[in-house]
Amino acid sequence: MADVFANPVLSGFHPDPSVCRVGADYYLACSSFEYFPGVPILHSRDLVHWTQLGNALDRPAQLRLPPGTVSSGGIYAPTLRHHDGRFWLITTNVQGDGNLLVTATDPAGPWSDPIRLPGVAGIDPDLAWDEDGNCWCTYAGVGQVRIDPHTGESFGEPRRIWSGTPGAKAPEAPHLYRIGEYWYLLIAEGGTERGHGVSIARGRTPAGPFEPCPANPILTHRGTEHPIQNTGHADLVRAPDDSWWMVLLGVRPRGGTPGWHVLGRETFLAPVSWVDGWPVVGGLSTAPPVPAWPLLPGRADPVRDDFDLSELHPRWISLRQRPADLCTTKERTGWLTLHGGGGSLDDLDVTFVGRRQQHLSCRVRALVDPAAGRGGLAVRLDEHHHYEIEVAAGEALLISRIGPLRSVVARRPVPTGAVVLRIEVTATESVRDARSGPDTLSFGVEEPDGTMATLGALDGRYLSTEVAGGFTGRVIGMYAAAGTVHFDWFDYEPADAGPNGGSDE
Repeated sequence: MADVFANPVLSGFHPDPSVCRVGADYYLACSSFEYFPGVPILHSRDLVHWTQLGNALDRPAQLRLPPGTVSSGGIYAPTLRHHDGRFWLITTNVQGDGNLLVTATDPAGPWSDPIRLPGVAGIDPDLAWDEDGNCWCTYAGVGQVRIDPHTGESFGEPRRIWSGTPGAKAPEAPHLYRIGEYWYLLIAEGGTERGHGVSIARGRTPAGPFEPCPANPILTHRGTEHPIQNTGHADLVRAPDDSWWMVLLGVRPRGGTPGWHVLGRETFLAPVSWVDGWPVVGGLSTAPPVPAWPLLPGRADPVRDDFDLSELHPRWISLRQRPADLCTTKERTGWLTLHGGGGSLDDLDVTFVGRRQQHLSCRVRALVDPAAGRGGLAVRLDEHHHYEIEVAAGEALLISRIGPLRSVVARRPVPTGAVVLRIEVTATESVRDARSGPDTLSFGVEEPDGTMATLGALDGRYLSTEVAGGFTGRVIGMYAAAGTVHFDWFDYEPADAGPNGGSDE
């Protein structure tokens, strides 16, 4: 473990973290909601610096997200475990497939086709094995049923094993562990907004009865001025040196009142000690970052993609599906080619390829050839909340969609052929006005000398969870609304130091 580290350890839209350790290696999975491929799988040696190995659900046969899948629908809250020489991942597709389980011998994949779990009635499913080899699935509510993880069969009737703290809403995200002489049941409660927290109970068997920790909640930032809020949905892991750690989600609100978080729910890390048989969670460090951009062998620079490989890096995500005939690096060598689907970012079936915004301030550039098509760069939260700069027929447009209102903010003539489009995100540094937003997004076309001809600057609060609702964070990427659009390269550059480099590469 690093002696000093900054939070978050996984910046940007990486919610609902679940972690397991195999030897000296840690593996972590997160929710992916309406994006394809689903459930990013990451690797670390110190719980601080993470490299994305792949995605557990990277084939249409594993992840069915029909065109009608709503934003913040799709894949919820995976649990990742290692047992009997295999990795096991259980999650929920709330758009119809329900709870499902996939396995792999290598966390980088391939992962198996899913096993359906019709007897598991709730979201946020967990897996735990007892000393007799029984597999217990505990889920939000907090309910539990014994299952056969090889077939998906359930045994006996589901039963509720703990109600959480009296008066606290939404007991969810359960994880069950055998630690010493007790079985510990960790849950989140209070809702995933500012009231979020982590509580724990223990019992002599995996089915209880469970006694709550007298110090519950063992972690919450509700009612505080801590810069990290909404803390909850946690998982515990033991390091090789016998130290204990907790990964959890949280957000970083900025601006005035009520505070807006734009990157989504991120993954944070906290130390855990044990006192009188109960876990005590240490503070969430906000120490200066340890800069690092660890590279995945054989992959391109982590902030730039020249689209020279036959397959996209696993960081790239699309909306609900990614048909090869609409998105390919094989049609024009060294370019990503997108063929238009939908008519705009307002549509569920638009052709879009993006990456998570991972820094409060950043700059994004791409060389775009609209050919006979129409497309460009977009910052997306959902179909009703997005900004984009679009090029077509010798003109660049700055488009804003906020709730029911869609408008062309500005337009500018550009040369026909390839142009460099640019987005600059600048975080609010200080709050002089309680109504000030979290950041400003500037959009423009890059001149030959490298300067930006700005079309306009937009308030970032309208691309925040506090305005739009939902469970995701900003994704910045490329799209084609009509015809064919080519992208020669895409460059993402942090403009702030960022926690631990903000790397998920």
